[in-house]
Amino acid sequence: MNEPVLSGRVLIVAGSDSSGGAGIQADLKTVSALGAYGMTAITALTAQNTTGVYGVSVVGPEFVAAQIDACVSDIGCDALKTGMLANAAIIRTVAAKIREYALSNVVVDPVMIAKSGARLLEADAVEALRSELLPLATVVT
Repeated sequence: MNEPVLSGRVLIVAGSDSSGGAGIQADLKTVSALGAYGMTAITALTAQNTTGVYGVSVVGPEFVAAQIDACVSDIGCDALKTGMLANAAIIRTVAAKIREYALSNVVVDPVMIAKSGARLLEADAVEALRSELLPLATVVT
């Protein structure tokens, strides 16, 4: 059986999981295993492990935008994958950057709740996700 091979530059916009089992860390492992170059724009830092989420510190949307700009303006981007976006302001920022750079191959993983049940997306952000980001997606997981 032939294994899929991914090559290119993948920007992951998501939260950081301190245990390495989810979020940016898991996505980077996957991208690397598939032979692509992974870049990150971190939206939140989480204190979590296999038993639960113990804290979340959300990054401001301006800094998320700065991370995206730093990667795309210098390295470029063949695909973008989202994960935990935390709130409506970050969702709107990411959607604006996708449009600004005319990014394609957008994979949206609408992370809302952790496996432990902790809320990872503010309730009022669901509409922004639906109206701003999902229409830009190539694939929704």
